[in-house]
Amino acid sequence: MRLRRFRVCAMVSVLLLLTACSGSRPSHLITMSPITGAVADDSGDRRVLAGDWDYEELATVLLSLDETGNGTYGWKKGHLRTVAFSGLHWEGTWLQEENDREGNFVVELTPDFSEGDGRWWYTRIGDDRAPTAKGGTFHLSRRTSSLSASETPPAP
Repeated sequence: MRLRRFRVCAMVSVLLLLTACSGSRPSHLITMSPITGAVADDSGDRRVLAGDWDYEELATVLLSLDETGNGTYGWKKGHLRTVAFSGLHWEGTWLQEENDREGNFVVELTPDFSEGDGRWWYTRIGDDRAPTAKGGTFHLSRRTSSLSASETPPAP
């Protein structure tokens, strides 16, 4: 009897999976998928992510994030979305409108939330939803609002 129940459950699972996979998905830019990663919960206070960050890979790009950890960047009209944040572990998705690409990222932040090291990868390039192109690694640094050497502070 248990074996029969197991077979029925297995067949139903396979049918549901095939049904879900066979449906056509419209080619829509904002299709960011959630990450199934190491974060067991999303209990972190995302407000610590708010502000401007320098993203350093081959060049430096400014990321601007709101209090929910979502934001934009200038390279290829990019968008970031935080999916999970717990402790020092941050997971999210990215999308670039101009070159029709999207993917996921993970970052491990320093205890003071001022820097982090991460990696990114593709989940879609154009219509290709299983790209083999590799991602990369990056470093984040929080931008501070300190005055540069050429700026004169206001009079007291």
